[in-house]
Amino acid sequence: MKHPDGRVEFTVTDQKASDRITFQGDLPDLFREGQGIVAIGAYRADGVFEAKRVLAKHDERYMPREVEKALKEQGEWYGDGQRPEHAAGKENAT
Repeated sequence: MKHPDGRVEFTVTDQKASDRITFQGDLPDLFREGQGIVAIGAYRADGVFEAKRVLAKHDERYMPREVEKALKEQGEWYGDGQRPEHAAGKENAT
């Protein structure tokens, strides 16, 4: 939802959760439903995420440096053949 003052509100969803996001400013040209994004900001007291910056992913093969860096900083980057720790099986040593 876009407001007359330039503020936009949208919801992001992954396989675990959905979060409401608010952002003041212009969204990236590639921003659209079903597109991967990275939102940088903080949660407000009411549980809404207030984004200071929104980055959009180009397609499944391309990752802008800013998005890759933000994902790595958040511990969410699994590119280059890496597996997420929570998905990797624990090996039993005997």
